[in-house]
Amino acid sequence: MAASGWTKPVCIATLALAALHGFAQAPVPPTSSTPSQPHFVVLLDAAHGGEDHGGTLSNNQSEKAVTLAFSVRLRSLLSARGIQVVTTREADKTLAASDRAELANRATPQACISLHAAETGSGVHLFTSSLSPSAAARFSAWKTAQSAVITRSLALAGVLNSALTQAGFNVTLGRTALPGIDSMTCPAVALELAPQRDASHKITAEPGDAGYQASIAQALATALLEWKSSQAETGAHLP
Repeated sequence: MAASGWTKPVCIATLALAALHGFAQAPVPPTSSTPSQPHFVVLLDAAHGGEDHGGTLSNNQSEKAVTLAFSVRLRSLLSARGIQVVTTREADKTLAASDRAELANRATPQACISLHAAETGSGVHLFTSSLSPSAAARFSAWKTAQSAVITRSLALAGVLNSALTQAGFNVTLGRTALPGIDSMTCPAVALELAPQRDASHKITAEPGDAGYQASIAQALATALLEWKSSQAETGAHLP
C-alpha cells in the first residue's frame, strides 16, 4: 500500500513535467513578414479562329494560325518571367467578339492584348479604342466599357511602343473602333504584326516567321514587365 501510494504522485508529477515539456517544444506556426504578391494578369487574345480564318498571308498562311502561334510564343515568355497569363483560345476554335470580351472581363487582367497579323504596312501596328474617356461606373455598358479605362489603354500602348521602338522595330500607332476591345474593362491594345521591311521596303521577315515573332515577343515581354512595375507603384493593378 505504501509503495503504490508513493508511486501514484510520482507518475502524476512525471506526466505533468512531460506535458509541460511537450508544450514548450510544440512548433509555433511561422509568421510571414512577406506581403502577398499583387494580383497581375495579362490576357492574350489570338484573333480569329475556327470558321473565321482572318486574312490570308504569304505562303498561303491564315491569320488565325499566325496569331495563335504568336500567342503561344508570347505566353511562354511571360510565364517564364513570373507573369500570370490568360488566353482566349489555345486551339483553332471560333470565338465571337462578345465571347472574347466576356473572358477578358472575367479574368480581370491588368493588360489585354488582341493579336492580329497583316500583309500590309510594316513592323508593328498598335491600335487603341476610339471611344472617348468616361467616368468608371459600377455596371459598365456593353460595347462602351472600354471608355472607363481608355486613358490606361493609351498609357499601355505607349509602354509597348517605347519597348518595340527601342528594339529597332517600326511602330505605327492608331485609334479605331474595336468591337471586342470596346466591351472590355481592362487596359487593352490591338497589336497587328505586319511584315518587316528594309530601307527599300523589301520584305525581310513575314508575320509568321518564328524568329521575327520571337524578337517581337521579347520586346513585348520587357514592356509588360515595365507595365507591371508601373501599375504596382500606382496601385492601379489591385483588384
